[in-house]
This record gives sequence, structure tokens and C-alpha cells, in this order.
Amino acid sequence: MMIRRSEIASILKEPKIGDQVTVMGWVRAFRNNRFIALNDGSTAGNLQIVVDPDQLPEEVLKQISFHACVKATGQLVESQGAGQSVEVVAETLEILGGNNLEQYPLQPKRQTMEFLRDKAHFRMRTNTFSSVFRVRHAIAYAVHKYYNDRGYYYLHTPIITGSDAEGAGEMFQVTTLPIGDPPRTEDGSINWKEDFFGKATNLTVSGQLQGEIGALALGKIYTFGPTFRAENSNTTRHLSEFWMIEPEVAFNDIEDNMDLAQDFVQYLINYVLENYLEDLEFLDQRIQQAEKNLPQDKRRPMGLIEMLRFVVDNDFERITYTEAINVLRRSKPFKKGKFEFEPQWGSDLQAEHERFLVEKHFKKPVIVRDYPKAFKAFYMRLNDQQEGVPGETVAAMDVLFPFIGEVIGGSQREDRYDVLLRRIEEMDIPEEELWWYLELRKFGGAPHSGFGLGFERMVQFITGMTNIRDVIPFPRAPKTAEF
Repeated sequence: MMIRRSEIASILKEPKIGDQVTVMGWVRAFRNNRFIALNDGSTAGNLQIVVDPDQLPEEVLKQISFHACVKATGQLVESQGAGQSVEVVAETLEILGGNNLEQYPLQPKRQTMEFLRDKAHFRMRTNTFSSVFRVRHAIAYAVHKYYNDRGYYYLHTPIITGSDAEGAGEMFQVTTLPIGDPPRTEDGSINWKEDFFGKATNLTVSGQLQGEIGALALGKIYTFGPTFRAENSNTTRHLSEFWMIEPEVAFNDIEDNMDLAQDFVQYLINYVLENYLEDLEFLDQRIQQAEKNLPQDKRRPMGLIEMLRFVVDNDFERITYTEAINVLRRSKPFKKGKFEFEPQWGSDLQAEHERFLVEKHFKKPVIVRDYPKAFKAFYMRLNDQQEGVPGETVAAMDVLFPFIGEVIGGSQREDRYDVLLRRIEEMDIPEEELWWYLELRKFGGAPHSGFGLGFERMVQFITGMTNIRDVIPFPRAPKTAEF
């Protein structure tokens, strides 16, 4: 049986000088044939192991290399050197897993994010990615804690579905039919009745519609699971497989929905600030180093921790879409032709518009509500016609953050059977696909609201990473399905 080890996080948090400890981890650095910087993944900090080269066999010394795995036993003492408060004076040292640097793809130097993406089986050993994935864990835990502590029920919605919640059609098809020669009907179309599920099915783009079933029985639920989009988008903001958090609450209107969204995201950020500050400080320093040679207009508006405090310390500004358009059209950037896209009523807000509202105009996070129905989903509640608003709007809302723009999209759901049926017909969605969704309104329906938070988008904001592929362990994107 292997000797019980002490985790480096525990040693650094509550060092017990004079204790005999055994630690195991990966070598981050080995200086002067004497000082090992050891990390076991439990913390951003390294523990210094002091070895006596005269007491170690030469073949062992040669194997103490970058990312080799070692086990050390010795006494914990106060450190005499700079950079650490304690260190372990090794009495024994064992190589658990050697590392041949001539063959190892990572080297003890700065690597590009693109290179590390291709080496995803090793990238978690680096300082940056170990911090990112500890923070990812923290946010996931905080999601469940937030909803559990407030009486929500965690609902597992299906990954394979026959409905397209967004109406976008960019879905991955699931089938057991032979790809080259599927069975056909008399008119030549594919006979889906012969498929495994007896109908056309896809990987889900959202758990929302099924989540509404839960809310209209259990009162308040949330989903947290994988979702899929077959968009051919090779960008820093898109993934083909990502995770979504979707609360759905009976008897909540759009105002309640905005309250929930603000409270939820502020809780998540506060949790990480309170429990993983060391990782955030490391990531903050990394960003400052990376951006110091960039022109001012290419840098972030503030440091990472400052930006997180900016979100948790401010009440979110709440405005209508119409008010947002008016603000943008009165702004100096618009009058000087600085916007790439013209803000006009009836068009969706672009990232540059969202960032101007948050960073320059209101100088706080912003929730925009009451969007034109033309570019919103069929299930959003149709508003009464409002004075001064040139078209029909729905009770939709987006939460906007600095630097990243939209992080949450949600709405009050349309609970009126006749209005929902009319919207489905307007958008040419087959009624037979959503018969059950309509029946939720027909029999014991209730007002209800919800939203979706892209988990990776939130991890990206909290860690400050610029590419969404760097906040999920094994990214799935066009032409990318390794590991």
C-alpha cells in the first residue's frame, strides 16, 4: 500500500513546522541540482523540495526533470530562501514517472495556446490550465450549491431529442440508418419510421423546453448539461459541444427573471473570489503580462480581478432594447462613425454595442429587455404594444458584461395557448412537433420564466481566457474531435 501523502494545498494553507510529510507531484522546475518546485494539482502554488545531491544516486538526479513525477519524504521547515515560506528537506526521493525531455512535447518555456490545444492530454499540467480547470470546477460546484440552497430541483433533460428548441436547425442528427442507403418512403424521402426512435432525432441544443415541463410541476428547476450546435463556426467564441445552465421557474415574470439572473452570476463570481483567489491572481498577472505590449484600445478595460469586482459590486442597469438603441444612436462613437455595425431598431445588438453600453455609458453590467420579436424565439412572451416603440416586442432579456458582452439570454415564456400557437404558425414550425409543449398551456398552464447561461462563456469571463476552447478540457469544434 502506498504511503499516505499530504496534499500541497493543505501544507501551504496550514503548515506544521517540524512535521514529517510525504508529497507526490510533478516537477515544475529543478534548480542547481538542489531545489525542486513541486506541484500536485491541488493549488496554484508550488512546494519547494530541497535535496542533497550528494545523497542521491546520479541516475535519480538525472531523472528529476520538467514534469517528471516524484515522491519525496522529509521534514517541513521554515524556508531560508525568498519566494516561499516553507520547504521540505527531502530524506528520500523516488521517481514515480520519469520524463524524457527530448521526446516530451512540452518544454519548460512559454508555449502558445494554439500549441497547447493540440496537446490537450498534457496542457492541464501547465500553470495556466491547472488554474483554469480548478476555477471551472469551482464554478460548477457553485452552480449546484446556489440552486440547491434555494430549493430548486436539478432536472436531467434529454441529450437526444426530437425538437429544436431554438428553431435554428443547426443540429447534429442521431440515426442508426445506413448513411449511404437509408430506407425511403414512396415519395423518395427518408423513412424515419424505420430509424431507432421511429422519428428524426438530434443532439439537443437546449434543455429549456423539457425544463418547462419540470417547472410547471415542481415549481422551480434547473438543468446543467451538455448541448450541441452544428454551426460551422471556427471562432474564439463558439464550440460545437458546450454546457448550459438553464433555470426555469413557475410564477416568475420577466422582472423576477432579471433578479434571479443578477443574483446568480454575482454569487458564482463571489464564490470563486472567496475560495480560489490564488488562481485568479495568477491568471490576472498572466493577462497583464500578455497585454503589456498591446495598444491601449486592444487591452481589457480593467484587470481581471477588478473586472470581477465590477460585476459583483454593482447593481445591473436595466433598460429596454428601444432605450439601448436610442443611447447608441446618440453616442459619440455613432456620430463619429466608429461603430462597425449601425445600431438601428429591428437589428440585434452587436458585441461592440453591448460593450459600449457596459464599459463606456453605464459603467456597470447591463440587462437589456423587450427585444423585437422578429429575431427572437417563438416561446418568448409577446408584449403589449408600447408607446414610442415602432414594432412588436417580446419579454426577452440579455445580461451584458464588460469585455465579453452577452453572458445570459432568457425570457418570460409565452403561457397563452392561442398566442403561442399563432407564433408557432408564424415561424413555420410544425405544430405536431410541439403538441406536448402546447398542452402545457392548455391544461393547468402558468406564467413562468427562465434563462440560459453558457457555462464555458462564464468560465471564460471569470478566468479571463480569450478563446473559449481554452476553458473546456477537450474542445469540440469543426474538424476538432481529438482526445
